[in-house]
Parts: sequence; C-alpha cells; structure tokens
Amino acid sequence: MKRLFSIILATILALSLFVIGHADEYVVKVSSPSGAPGLALVTLAVQNPENYTYLTAETITAEFANETADFIIAPLNAGAKLYKAGKSTYQLAAIVSWGNLFLASQRENFTLEDINGGTITMFGEKNINSSIAKFVLAENGITPGNIEYLAGASNTQKLMLSDAQAIVLTAEPALTAARMKNDKITAYSINELYKAVTGHDGFTQAALFVRKQTLENHPEVVDNYLKLVEESCDKCATDIETVAEAAAKMEILPNKKVAMLAIPNCSIRYMSALDAREQIEITANIDLEQFGGTVPSDDFYYGTK
Repeated sequence: MKRLFSIILATILALSLFVIGHADEYVVKVSSPSGAPGLALVTLAVQNPENYTYLTAETITAEFANETADFIIAPLNAGAKLYKAGKSTYQLAAIVSWGNLFLASQRENFTLEDINGGTITMFGEKNINSSIAKFVLAENGITPGNIEYLAGASNTQKLMLSDAQAIVLTAEPALTAARMKNDKITAYSINELYKAVTGHDGFTQAALFVRKQTLENHPEVVDNYLKLVEESCDKCATDIETVAEAAAKMEILPNKKVAMLAIPNCSIRYMSALDAREQIEITANIDLEQFGGTVPSDDFYYGTK
C-alpha cells in the first residue's frame, strides 16, 4: 500500500512539475511585414500563427514604439534611424534580406541603356530602396533623364503592366506576379548591379531586431530563437517548396506558384549583426540620411560587449 501511495505521489509531483514548467515557458512574440521579408520567418510562423503579427509600412514605426513584440523584422534603415533618435530600444540581431529589387519593362529588347536619358518610375521616394537603385545606376554609368515616384512596388508593377513603354523599379514577388500575366517583361537585378560595384551579393535591406527588455530578462530565449530564425532563412535556399507552402498558407505571398518562382529572387539569408557590420556600413554610407545622419553606433548591434 505504501509503495502504491509512493508511486501515485511521485506521478502527481511529476505532472505538477510538467505543468509548472510549461506554464512558465516564455512565448516569443514576433512582428514582420508580409511579402519578401516575411519569408525569413514563415516556416516558424506557420507553426504558431497566433504569435506572429504582420505589419504594413505605415505601422512599423508604431510597432517599435509600442515595444510589445520580442522581435521585429523591418527595413534596416528604419530600425537604425529610430534607435539613433531614441525612439526605439530594439537592437539589431541579424540581417535577413539582401535585396529583392529589379529594373523592369515590357519594352521589346529592353536593355539598361534605355534608361540613359529616359524616364524611370521608382517606388518609395526618399527611402533606402530608391537610394540603392539610383546609386547602382550612377556607378554603372547609367543616368536617367527623369525619375518619377509611386508609393510601392505594387504600384510600379501596375504601371509596367498598363504601359508598354514604362521602365520601373519593382520588387519580388510583384515582379513574378507581373510576369505570370505578361511574359514579355524583361528584368535586371539591382543586386547584380550592386555586386559589380561593391563585390557583395546584395545590400543589407531588411533586418531582425530584438527588444532590449527581452534581451535582459530572457537572454537564452533570444539565442535559441535566433538559431531557429537562421534555420528558417536557410530553408529559403534548401527547401523552397516548404517555404512556398507556408507563405501561401500564411497569405504573405499570393499563392504557392508565385512563391516558388519568387523566393530564389528574394535573397533571404541570415547573417548576425556583428558579422554583417561592414556591409551595413556600406549600405548606410550610400544614403546616410536614411540612417539618421551617421552609421549605426556600437550599442545598436546585439552582441557588442
């Protein structure tokens, strides 16, 4: 009888510890744009969608200010500028997106030479994407006669589809979606032009930021999650179908077919903040205004002692 009682007591104790352990388990909350940057985390998000919030360009600044998410994916320059201005406590953990921009047109026999002296329509006036595009054009000896601006890549995509002579700056997955409607579209990668100038495979476009409070209170959670993010990013190169299925299910890309074609051109790749620092400073120096006037300081980088 005593033995039976001991077994029952031990079982109850074990179950209690199990429940307590799981009750105390920290739940990571993450915010991210949809579209290309969201691909970095989508294989994680699809497992626990209730812990992931998708942002628009208009809500990113507020998300940093609210400090409710443990991690935020956002344009690198946005996070850096807010941090420098004292409007964010989020440190840079990693770069996860290295450029998804393209110069495109449905003109017959379209070449980059057509941009010389001509009109090009870009998206996002005074943002880092248009700054990078103008930089690579200039460094490759291409001088547009006129640059016009629309709000986003979806807007320049619509222009390209409706105007057979338009030359635009667009981005994946909008480019793939457009090509599925019109196979005459020719596109040139901004990353290829960037590499010709800098020697680097892409620029530091979107980043993963970590909340200071989470770093201080749950450092082991941060390190464990970063390992998961790295694995998730790797799948964008090694397991495209799984990523595409997750992206379609989470509705961050239009459908699996578009995702399968677009993912290789989205340049999703994980690199820790410290390892990426040299490339971050190259990007920042192209347009320092986008970074608050200077390259990011040491304390912006997670892992700096």
